[in-house]
Amino acid sequence: MKVVITGGGTGGHLSVAKAFLEEFDKRGYECIFVGSMGGQDRVYFGDDNRFAKKYFLQTKGVVNQRILGKIGSLFQHFKAFIEALKILKQERVDFVLSVGGYSAAPAAFGAVFLRLPLIIHEQNARIGRLNNLLKPYAAVFFSSYLETSPIKFYPVRKEFFEYSRVRERVDKILFIGGSQGARAINNFALSMAMDLQKRGIKIFHQCGKNDFQRVLEEYHKLPLKIKILETMEDLKDDFDVLLFDFSKNMPKIFEACDFAVSRAGASSLWELCANGIVTLFVPYPYAAGNHQYFNAKFLEDKELGFLCEEKDLYCDVLWNILELLTQRTLSKMSRELQRETHIGATGQMVDCILERIKK
Repeated sequence: MKVVITGGGTGGHLSVAKAFLEEFDKRGYECIFVGSMGGQDRVYFGDDNRFAKKYFLQTKGVVNQRILGKIGSLFQHFKAFIEALKILKQERVDFVLSVGGYSAAPAAFGAVFLRLPLIIHEQNARIGRLNNLLKPYAAVFFSSYLETSPIKFYPVRKEFFEYSRVRERVDKILFIGGSQGARAINNFALSMAMDLQKRGIKIFHQCGKNDFQRVLEEYHKLPLKIKILETMEDLKDDFDVLLFDFSKNMPKIFEACDFAVSRAGASSLWELCANGIVTLFVPYPYAAGNHQYFNAKFLEDKELGFLCEEKDLYCDVLWNILELLTQRTLSKMSRELQRETHIGATGQMVDCILERIKK
């Protein structure tokens, strides 16, 4: 069986693509990736030999662009759609799996045009424009937030489960803003650093590549032990702050930490759940449809996480939360977070896909 996995642009979409790739590869299916020259698609999959073939088309996002930018993007997408049609015909695929993001548009529309089974995984609590448009044509539509979804568990990579644990006290806090970093969260970590050190709490800080040098210089102005993460052995060292721009070993880093402050991109949110880390979510305010806010609200409404908008992010917010988190409360939330996800979710989804397309 031959499957096209399409979508990406950002790490959240690509993490889901990687989870599905692992499952399909384990079953011996031939996988082809159709993504974009832009975004992070090539960073994630450019050297991944589990894909039999990889196609990176010239596309860019349409949302949050001005009129001329939108027109240019739509023209690019039309040209990429023609290329995607050629790819789908040439490769004789059995179905197309879209994980969303602007990278998904050419191949997803190509599947509809050629009447190939289209499978969609929506990561966010607010359905994206592309997925909303294509939803009526989908053979299967997965979402962790919709009651109508055949499977509600999120496809999280198994490593996040394997390194999970129940938290009982907060000695180490992880500040994380996604693969690109988040300046607001970086500044929040810097403003909290001295007080956290006085309370004996260590900082693990993923600051993103773009802001790394600035953040490092700011930390060096403080009388703290700063360590730059180079290998996983550094997790055992003596430090006040462990700083890194990006890491492919996030499951191990998660395991070392007791609490997190994070953006609320879907994959980050569910990876934190799978690992059992109670989190203060600070949604990116300019995300399309404000979807990060609604992702975090989903957990807050279940009393399994905390939500603070960026404009309201002050030191007292974190102190108030830490005072609420007694050992009993923290361990209860940590256990229940892990029940929101399932290590076999991706396998269940693939079983569901195969059952539907055989009908």
